[in-house]
Amino acid sequence: MDITIHYAFLPHTDPEAALAFYRDILGFEIRKDVGYEDMRWITVGPVGQPGTSIVLHPPAADPGITEEERRTILELIAKGTYTGITLATDDLDGLFKRLEAAGADVVQEPIDQDYGVRDCAFRDPAGNLIRINQLT
Repeated sequence: MDITIHYAFLPHTDPEAALAFYRDILGFEIRKDVGYEDMRWITVGPVGQPGTSIVLHPPAADPGITEEERRTILELIAKGTYTGITLATDDLDGLFKRLEAAGADVVQEPIDQDYGVRDCAFRDPAGNLIRINQLT
């Protein structure tokens, strides 16, 4: 039995800014873009990897969440402590330069970590922490 990761979920606070980051800077393709009232769910993924996607979703869209809970979630997203994801590339330095040149929010420049990986980190437009590892 094989098990794969099909979808990962990250909140977005501005769908157009999320598209500009994931599509235009990272080069992901749009797989779905679904709206309902004033909300949008955008599914993106790496070109050539149709089995793995990220769903960018409106935060705290659950109608059972209180306004106080919604504010707390938005504060945590903005700080980069609500959620995150780790990507990997065979050209970490090249991708770092592309993200930096596009004005992405740099958290950590490429570095060789004590625990054996080379990585860097950014925040997406919503504040989600995006770590990127160098493939070996």
